[in-house]
Amino acid sequence: MTTNKVIKLNSANTPHLALPADSRLREADFIFGVATSAFQIEGGAETRESSIWDDFCQQPGRIKDGSDGIVACAHVERWQEDIELMQQLGVDAYRFSIAWGRVIRADGSVNPDGLGFYQALVAQLNNAGIKPFVTLYHWDLPSYLQAQGGWLNRQTAYAFASYAEVIAKALGDKVYSYTTLNEPFCSAYLGYEVGIHAPGESCQKQGRQVAHHLLLAHGLAMTHLRTHAPKAQHGIVLNCSPFHAASASPLDEKAAQQAHEYHNLWYLQPLLTGHYPKVMEQFNRANLPEIKPGDLTIIQQPLDFIGINYYTRHIVQATPSGWFEELPAPVDAELTAMGWEVYPQGLTEILMRLDQEFANLPPILITENGAAFADAVSSGTVADLDRIRYFQSHLNAVDQAARNSVKINGYFAWSLLDNFEWAEGYTKRFGLVYVDFTTQQRVLKQSALAYQQLLQSRHNQS
Repeated sequence: MTTNKVIKLNSANTPHLALPADSRLREADFIFGVATSAFQIEGGAETRESSIWDDFCQQPGRIKDGSDGIVACAHVERWQEDIELMQQLGVDAYRFSIAWGRVIRADGSVNPDGLGFYQALVAQLNNAGIKPFVTLYHWDLPSYLQAQGGWLNRQTAYAFASYAEVIAKALGDKVYSYTTLNEPFCSAYLGYEVGIHAPGESCQKQGRQVAHHLLLAHGLAMTHLRTHAPKAQHGIVLNCSPFHAASASPLDEKAAQQAHEYHNLWYLQPLLTGHYPKVMEQFNRANLPEIKPGDLTIIQQPLDFIGINYYTRHIVQATPSGWFEELPAPVDAELTAMGWEVYPQGLTEILMRLDQEFANLPPILITENGAAFADAVSSGTVADLDRIRYFQSHLNAVDQAARNSVKINGYFAWSLLDNFEWAEGYTKRFGLVYVDFTTQQRVLKQSALAYQQLLQSRHNQS
């Protein structure tokens, strides 16, 4: 393997990230990591089954730049180099996902080469002193399952449980932490309800049914994970944001509560209480998901942690029909390249609200937090100062929540690498590491060096 030179800056030229000396985030057991997902970085499409995202990319107009994940960051070839990058950064952990179609063939048999790739990756991470955090599903359902109905087919939940068993048997307690699903909201709402993600359906009834089957899949898989990896941590990752009313009117305040229940509690509440939120009562019966007896008991499995992904807040107003609609960010707001408002206080707010709403809320991991900006290499340097400020403000927000007694055990920056950003293709860069998608050269951005300095500073405390 040929390793590209990684360009470093003198630390004196790098803006630093800092935490108060008494911050929970400086404690020895607090985990700092980086995160990625399989379809966004792996490439190597010829060695796996196709997925719904491969199919989606082939549909004209679906991906902003007409690109795909066939090569991506060529991580299946360069994974050792990428682990070396993580070692340079000094992270405690690496959160990555497994491509279902790389492990399980269309005929249901196990692909030993695909499984072996993840076994080697986990082994090398452990050798490097980096805790492996495995996500079993990050949106890339195999095409052969989509042909059978995808997540609308209840049997997909059972297929997921079988896949989870294969992974848990193979990796066991070599993995520090297992996540069943990443952001089931995105799979259900973006993929089936509004159609901007794969597989591109647009039907509320389908979105609600898919959400239920995803949660069922989570519950079914948890039994296998606990059986075959009893020492590992097991949980699920949800994207949660605060929803703010556009005005102080009672109708807008009601709309904000509806949005909170629909987007946040629709997933968290059945996981923790075995019940869907009250907002379900407002649905036309024809749009309600089919829930079989015993499903909610299966879904409500004990959790070692809840992963929270946070990027921004949302502002909503009431509609004439008595529902809610989202408004654009305020005209004076600072925006990322995604058009998302930079709103770090929203992270403190949602963490504290969930902690107050659920007496049995498990410990929290911030499993994704980051921002896309218009990065460019200049004289061998990527001076992404906006991203450094973003990280600093959001680390401060996590610290504030921890000071308000929210149990938070870790923080993962999104993302290790610039990558395929779903419907945005390669037009948006979230990485700590700049990737030239033509040469696959990796370049540490200033934000990576600032993160590196922060992690090193924990070991230099007197």
